[in-house]
Amino acid sequence: MLVLVLGGNSEIGLAAAKQFAEKEKADIILASRNLEKARENARDISEEFGVRAEGMAFDATAFDTHPKFYNDLADKPDIVIQAFGVLIKQQECQEDFKKARQVIDGNLTGAISILEIVARDFESRGAGTIIGLSSVAGERGRKSSYIYAAAKSGLTVYLDGLRHRLYGSGATAITVLPGFVPTKMVAGRSSKFGVTPLETAGKDIYEAWKKGRHKIYTGKKMRWVMAYIRNLPESVILKRRDL
Repeated sequence: MLVLVLGGNSEIGLAAAKQFAEKEKADIILASRNLEKARENARDISEEFGVRAEGMAFDATAFDTHPKFYNDLADKPDIVIQAFGVLIKQQECQEDFKKARQVIDGNLTGAISILEIVARDFESRGAGTIIGLSSVAGERGRKSSYIYAAAKSGLTVYLDGLRHRLYGSGATAITVLPGFVPTKMVAGRSSKFGVTPLETAGKDIYEAWKKGRHKIYTGKKMRWVMAYIRNLPESVILKRRDL
């Protein structure tokens, strides 16, 4: 088994990769803009789990490079984990469209660009799993993060549609909706709804693949938290200045 992690230095992506390396003895490719760091993380995985692991250069927003990146892989993956993402403060995105565009491209456009290439390959082979990391943020727009949330909402719908397209082909797509996971991307932020440890998020992703699930939340409580938030009346949301 070969697992390709796009956004190979993502802490959640790494946590998932380690689960596959430990429990399936899967070989790992970590693809990231920071090639040096990806290679370092790959060495750590190889030494810890006794599998083949390597780092490769990949830029999620360099769309024109995506076909060559995937076509040049010596061995095609069995599982692709789309783990890259961009988070910029909402106020900065409101004031500078270039930053808003970075958030949209880094979370949605880049994912569509590379995953369409992967999906065609998986369809032709009649096998393969795409695991896309979206976010619970995309389940309801709030003033604190609505541009990021819009991109993640788009990614969730994209993955839902991709799964529908792939159904019956032998390939599939899994949508992962992490709650608040303590990563560098959210450093300095907090959550009123609890924290999902990195290792737990990685285990949840692995278990979703192992059990053939279509869509999961990471952390036991997050499904119920989001059900509550999704069903709050709009009149209540508008008056909640802390969301």
